[in-house]
Amino acid sequence: MNIPRLTLIGAGPGDIELITLKGIKAIKSADVILYDALANEELLEYARPDALRIYVGKRLGKYVYTQDEINYKIVTLALEYGHVVRLKGGDPFVFGRGFEEIEYAKAFNVECEVVSGVTSAIAAPASVGIPVTSRGFSESFWVITGTTKKGELSRDISLAAQSSATIVILMGMSKLSEICEIFTQNGKAETPMAIVQNGTRKNVKSVVGTVSTIIEKSNTEKISNPAVIVIGEVVSLSEQFNEQLIINNYQLRK
Repeated sequence: MNIPRLTLIGAGPGDIELITLKGIKAIKSADVILYDALANEELLEYARPDALRIYVGKRLGKYVYTQDEINYKIVTLALEYGHVVRLKGGDPFVFGRGFEEIEYAKAFNVECEVVSGVTSAIAAPASVGIPVTSRGFSESFWVITGTTKKGELSRDISLAAQSSATIVILMGMSKLSEICEIFTQNGKAETPMAIVQNGTRKNVKSVVGTVSTIIEKSNTEKISNPAVIVIGEVVSLSEQFNEQLIINNYQLRK
């Protein structure tokens, strides 16, 4: 009889090659795989043919299952089948509600293991040439959720706008205008800013500008979720930002 256990795996930011070897090994040994919308489905090809594959993701605010239902499924499936793999985009402990699932499973004596993943907070900007830190530009970086459990803008955004750190905001596209307004009020209207959609994937899209121009640019390029917002001087290091500067200067001379 299989021992009930849960492996919580960070699937990485989208590129399937960015998952860890340990994550792949766990997928191969899984009896059941519960996977999210942001986890690349190509990773399921590593699973055994007889493994159950259950989609439990969320798209555009629509849930297939609530978090309570997912927690319940983890436990019941582990008790019935044995090894349950929970495949989550990015890193499961970075705004992934991973700890909630571990805590619930442990309450039913289900063995638990966490396999960390590459977070989109770093990998998505890097995929378009934006470092989150660089000597002389940024000494630290903040990673903030754009939307809280209550659906409100995080209060930390106001604190971040007063910092010289690189600010990386996840799940913030629906609050983009509010975010830009806060940074503008803190004298950061001309601070470089970027939005990266589908970072590390083949269909990656990005737009760069400043706090004052990014909304118009993102609307023009039809940038949408899943996307990572980056605010800070490090954005100016990207080739895309410098190419845009050249174009703008040329247009001004004309």
